[in-house]
Amino acid sequence: MPGYLTTHVLDTATGAPAAGLKIALYRVSGNSHCKIAETVTNADGRTDAPILPQDSFKAGTYELVFFAGDYLKRAGLAGGEVLFLDQIPIRFGMDDPEAHYHVPLLLSPYGYSTYRGS
Repeated sequence: MPGYLTTHVLDTATGAPAAGLKIALYRVSGNSHCKIAETVTNADGRTDAPILPQDSFKAGTYELVFFAGDYLKRAGLAGGEVLFLDQIPIRFGMDDPEAHYHVPLLLSPYGYSTYRGS
């Protein structure tokens, strides 16, 4: 199976999927960022399709930007005018054209974590 990229966002403060969270995907080369996709999570905290489908896979460095601040405000979880977390960039590499890459985000108003999932 050709390589592709998926993500999943879970709101650890509420214990529920983070629905309606905007995500952008960039291909990174040195200091240059080229946006290649933008999407929003569904009710399950996932995107409806791979954020980088099989036919668009290229080995390289990528960055997912999760627009957490907007989501946290809508969910009533942001505390105050100035947000502790707003846009969360996660930079990672993909080099195996046969692999499925899954980069989930576990999110709360004051922290987050990620890992390579399956």
